[in-house]
Amino acid sequence: MGNIKETSDASFAADVLKSDKPVLVDFWAPWCGPCRAVAPILEEIAGTHGDKLTIVKLNTDENPATAAKYGITSIPTMNVYVGGDVAKTIIGAQPKPRLLRELEPFIG
Repeated sequence: MGNIKETSDASFAADVLKSDKPVLVDFWAPWCGPCRAVAPILEEIAGTHGDKLTIVKLNTDENPATAAKYGITSIPTMNVYVGGDVAKTIIGAQPKPRLLRELEPFIG
């Protein structure tokens, strides 16, 4: 995870809500196959577009409070936060072209 950092219940506000650029939060768990499938795609996007969009991962097993606060019931769920608010939600593993289309407003 060279371009992606982990966040937690404790650091979520500082890492995500107070960020001065859009942040994609990947809500995931180690046992989730689709989460593992999307991880390298997010790594590539972070490497290419990290100057415009920060990508962080939140392990829902270890950080249930934040997942519950945002109503995360299915993983992977990726929320894009802008100015502390959810601007977009993407549910389920997506191929890279579709993810890039979904993220275009934030990385364009």
